Amino acid sequence: MRYAMAIDTKRCVGCADCVVACQTENNVPEGFCRDWIVEETIGAFPELQLEIRSERCNHCDDSPCVRCCPTGASHYEEGGVVLVNHDECIGCKACIASCPYDARFVHPEGYVDKCTFCIHRVREGKNPACVEVCPTHAMIFGDLDDRNSEISKALRTRKHKTLIPEAGTDPHVFYLL
Repeated sequence: MRYAMAIDTKRCVGCADCVVACQTENNVPEGFCRDWIVEETIGAFPELQLEIRSERCNHCDDSPCVRCCPTGASHYEEGGVVLVNHDECIGCKACIASCPYDARFVHPEGYVDKCTFCIHRVREGKNPACVEVCPTHAMIFGDLDDRNSEISKALRTRKHKTLIPEAGTDPHVFYLL
């Protein structure tokens, strides 16, 4: 089992419902977020396109944050989800410095926090909160190892990309083009 997420850049309207759902579901302190909206202009005038993306931790197969964590607080969980054990985190910020996606922050209580793919919901057979609330159904979550999963089908049939592929992290958040 390898969990992954795909965001359809043709459907995402940048409403930030995913951001609010995440903050609410995971009790993220005010002023912080585990996911965010990015608007990127692609091309050169007069051939310009606006791409809107919901970004978060990419739950990479080869996560520099896991490799550099001196206490083992950053670790892989079931399905390849990258998590932080708050009780083991010393707040050294090595993982923050090593993440090419800028997907981590120091929680006011002193530990590093990030997207968890809402693994607590996934274990109950539910989608992550961000996927659940998306009004345009731009987000897909599932198991890459299941050929019949919605995400596997989308990645087989749609052109897609990952962010910063040159980092060599093998990210598990994909953007459908």
